[in-house]
Amino acid sequence: MVVFRRLPGASWGTAGGVPFGEAPVTPPGWPVWKIALALYPFGAGAAAINLFFAGLIAPWFGLPVIPPVPAVIGGCVLGVPVTWFFARHIRSLMTRADARPDDYG
Repeated sequence: MVVFRRLPGASWGTAGGVPFGEAPVTPPGWPVWKIALALYPFGAGAAAINLFFAGLIAPWFGLPVIPPVPAVIGGCVLGVPVTWFFARHIRSLMTRADARPDDYG
């Protein structure tokens, strides 16, 4: 979402669909990569635990059990995209919370 604010003393003409005196403002707060970096240990840990518990259920389907060390390694790998998507969600919630009430209904 792009937020426009009028600069003091600027006219309200238009150029290319963007009114004069208005410039896009980046959302305040942390960028997504910082949020993801802060949440990565939790995302990797959650992925490792889920992978380990899924490995305990694997023998029901004739698959081998996943030992703890490969589950932790897999959790570190799976934690990257999971944490990135979660950080994007958190950033969107932060942007929405900072917006004016009439922006989202």
